[in-house]
Amino acid sequence: MEKQPVNAWTRMTHSNWFVYLLIAPLFLVLLAYVVYPFYQTFSQSFAGDEAFVHYKKFFDMASPANLEALWTSVYISIISVLSCAIVGITMAFLLERYNFPGRRILSILVLVPMALPPLVGVLSFSFLYGDSGIFPRFFQQLFGLEQVPFSLKGIWGVIVVHTFTMYTYFYLTASAAIKGLDPALEEAAISLGAGRIRIWTKVILPMLTPSIVASSLLVFMISMASYTAPLMFGVERTMTMQIYLSRTNGNLEMAATQSMILSFVSITFLIVMRWYQNRRNYQNLSKGISVHRSEVSSKGMKIFATIASFVGTFMLILPILVLILISFSVDGTWKTQILPTDYTFDHYIALFTDERTWRPIWNSIQMGVIATAGNIIFGVAAAYAMVRLNFKGKTLLDILIMVPWALPGTVVAVNLIAAFSTENIFAFNQVLIGTFWILPLAYFIRHLPLVFRSTSASLVQLDQSIEEASRGLGATWWYSFRRIVVPLTFTGILAGTLLALVQSFGEFVASILIYSTSTIPLSVAIFQKLYAFKFGTACAYGVLQICLILVVLIISEKLSKGSAGSAI
Repeated sequence: MEKQPVNAWTRMTHSNWFVYLLIAPLFLVLLAYVVYPFYQTFSQSFAGDEAFVHYKKFFDMASPANLEALWTSVYISIISVLSCAIVGITMAFLLERYNFPGRRILSILVLVPMALPPLVGVLSFSFLYGDSGIFPRFFQQLFGLEQVPFSLKGIWGVIVVHTFTMYTYFYLTASAAIKGLDPALEEAAISLGAGRIRIWTKVILPMLTPSIVASSLLVFMISMASYTAPLMFGVERTMTMQIYLSRTNGNLEMAATQSMILSFVSITFLIVMRWYQNRRNYQNLSKGISVHRSEVSSKGMKIFATIASFVGTFMLILPILVLILISFSVDGTWKTQILPTDYTFDHYIALFTDERTWRPIWNSIQMGVIATAGNIIFGVAAAYAMVRLNFKGKTLLDILIMVPWALPGTVVAVNLIAAFSTENIFAFNQVLIGTFWILPLAYFIRHLPLVFRSTSASLVQLDQSIEEASRGLGATWWYSFRRIVVPLTFTGILAGTLLALVQSFGEFVASILIYSTSTIPLSVAIFQKLYAFKFGTACAYGVLQICLILVVLIISEKLSKGSAGSAI
């Protein structure tokens, strides 16, 4: 009699309906918090006496603000993709292919921008190169000029900041691809008389296409959602700023219309890039080994490489150094001087002793952990279902999970506002807007694809016969999943989990639209302090945010090594 429950469980897990029992909660969550909010925004964009009245206003040439915003956002995003690709791929090629003085330290510091949340990165660049930044003031005083000789502003200021904060997406994917390139391909091209430029355009870059497409999608989506950089560098008309203005002015129908058009542009870019990637096969079919780094032998090139490495290292760590410096400055004392003149430890003391100062930190930690816990549960389950199970609706599940990643954070926020400003069954007959739970829900939706994709990649590499052998020896499905699948895919799960947690700590674009006075997250608190001219407090918040992210990354590295060791 004691074995009967096990046998019943075994019969159920082998049933054809068991897979649908597993995926039903996934579809329900995606229906409630992705499809339903998107549908509500879509419906709201058509509200009014005339069905297309808001779309007609958007494309009205007599009032071109929206069209200008759309063009500016697309232009900035495309140029950001190109600039990040040039910097990221070039850095990856140099650091993976050549040994030169300073390469080791540069290869470590090249990832520094990953520790800078987008808002904090914009903040540091504003202090360094803005109209009243340190370097423009320095050269103004050095040459006795009436005005600063240069400053970051306008569209190109936004693109510079985007390039610095986002090139790492290209660098990471390109580095992994370059390590796997077979040198026999290049040797064959050289033997056939191809020059270096032709090898780059016909051999190397085509083999990097999958990684370039993945990075391009990420950079394009983040650039389309950019809010702080255009605001601080004087670009008044972008789609995210237009949505924010419509939302704050109470014009929810126009905000919904703008969100739908922004969604259309983002999804169109996604489809075009996927189409381009699928045009040809990029698999490496040769049996060669990865290329080794070449030593720079020329004395002149060694000197140049040393100087360039020093300059590159200085430029990479400078944004963090200036944040640390200003975080000790007394609020309200830094006005026209090149550097702050008065310093204090009060900002850091207040972070942990003043309840009002500590509250945004605790809010971000709480909301980030809650959202990430949900990402783990549903992201891992969705990845297992997609890789291991056969069921009808697989493609639909994949699309629904990835849709939030294809949408800018502004659109996700507007979708949630449209769906949960009133009571409904998906909110348990509660109004979620204005409550604590709306921000964790936004973070959960935005970052679910991160855990899903990372776990899927690990599951694909795991031989299914290991799991089948466990089941064949009498283990239940749950036991095999818990004791075999999870430990062997732990590194992939961990990578996606910690990336989601880091993104939650720094999320700003969605937060600025749906936070309340009692749920202010750390990113919004930094923004508020900045516009209250409390630069010291804002930078202290920023330094703390960087420290939280570094702690998460260090823990990730330790756990990954421990997991690899235990697997061996």
